Amino acid sequence: MSNVVRLDPSDNVVTAIKPLELGVDIEGHATTGLIPRGHKIATASMAVGDPIRKYAQIIGYAAEPIAPGDHVHSHNVEFRNTDAEYEFATDLRPIEPAKTQDTFMGYRRANGKVGTRNYIAVLTSVNCSATAARKIADAFGPEELSAYPNVDGVVAFVHGTGCGLAGDGDGFAALQRVMWGYARHPNHAGVLMVGLGCEVNQIDWLLEAYGIEQGPLFQTMNIQDVAGLSKTVELGIEKVRAMLPAANEAQREPCPASELKVALQCGGSDAWSGITANPAVGYACDLLVAQGGTGVLAETPEIYGAEHLLTRRAVDEKVGKKLISLIRWWEDYTHRNKGSMDNNPSPGNKKGGLTTILEKSLGAAAKGGTSPLTGVYNYGELVDKPGFAFMDSPGYDPASVTGQIASGCNVVTFTTGRGSAFGSKPAPCSKIATNTQMYERMTDDMDYNAGAILSDGKSVEQAGREIYEMWLRVASGEQTKSELQGLGDFEFVPWQIGATM
Repeated sequence: MSNVVRLDPSDNVVTAIKPLELGVDIEGHATTGLIPRGHKIATASMAVGDPIRKYAQIIGYAAEPIAPGDHVHSHNVEFRNTDAEYEFATDLRPIEPAKTQDTFMGYRRANGKVGTRNYIAVLTSVNCSATAARKIADAFGPEELSAYPNVDGVVAFVHGTGCGLAGDGDGFAALQRVMWGYARHPNHAGVLMVGLGCEVNQIDWLLEAYGIEQGPLFQTMNIQDVAGLSKTVELGIEKVRAMLPAANEAQREPCPASELKVALQCGGSDAWSGITANPAVGYACDLLVAQGGTGVLAETPEIYGAEHLLTRRAVDEKVGKKLISLIRWWEDYTHRNKGSMDNNPSPGNKKGGLTTILEKSLGAAAKGGTSPLTGVYNYGELVDKPGFAFMDSPGYDPASVTGQIASGCNVVTFTTGRGSAFGSKPAPCSKIATNTQMYERMTDDMDYNAGAILSDGKSVEQAGREIYEMWLRVASGEQTKSELQGLGDFEFVPWQIGATM
């Protein structure tokens, strides 16, 4: 096996497959020092300011003279903001519809939507009602729930906001979209919303704005109206207990794969993310799109530097320009807060070989496959068109996934190279390892080893099909490693935008 992997003939760096000592021959040049696994090695001379290319794209600029064989990383690479010339709808590769319709066993709801899980949600409007919601959900243990085998659980979705924010604007609108998305998520058989009563994020406003009507499986209550915490908990338990028999009547039935919306997520990335797991997920996304399903990419800061590739895939100029407007918003947002778009990659990402956000983004965008970009959505906005979509979000995984679930995703897939212990409710999350070493070290947390592409010669296409087939099994009820370990109760994190007052 070669010591390195080259991704494109035009690249002037290659990536080390294993740790390399001083003096190892790399394409006719000797390494000039120790090279950690996953890190980059120069294969050409670069003067100060010369572009550094990987994936046939610029990932940074030489901050000092670089010789062939040198280690290329943060110490000698400079980041610059992107300055791309954007094209729209110039790289459209429509996916041919599948000849046969795949199915999974899902829960068909009264409104026609399809769930992959069957939870009762206790959803809070404000942090002040978080304790009440937790006490209500915690009252339903395994013994009582065993009488309702079709109910996956009672889950409290609590958060740290809902008041101390403006009653309009980006922050309020984003929170309302998240609340509506979870209140009407197809993985919920029943919902109880719990508020305090005097908060900015009024439950009644949400119901009016989104036309939500109360009924046996959708109830609301405020602590101030009920007359205190303990009475609220008692009444909340009664309300949920009354929902259980009806929720238990739900039965899985064959549903077309077109009803799947998969959140495409990555975290704890390394140099292999863009070489193994993310391209394999991209292939799986294309298979899903061929079935009429939907893949939703997010994490706007983590497509920075790759957005020009996505605008070329936009179905029209309007979709492409909306993506660019998000990029400009994030540039302004980080500038106002005295940050940089290159604050990401994290220390762990850099230890894994990722040097700049441009390099990380080029690998992250691969999760979206090759199909046309059909829509660009605000955080938590309902994704209403099938195909490959993009949703605005931060790169912080819990906040990003919360938005994707609110947008309607009923399955989550999460690639990781450094390792992750993430899980989500109500949408099950499968985790995909980028390298075999980490997969074997964290086998209790990883659902699939895409590292076999590198270690065992498995093709990206084979791995992608296996990931797609895993999505169908998980959607049909197969538990993911994160579900088996009880993750998902504390990962509901709405993105807080704007001032806390």
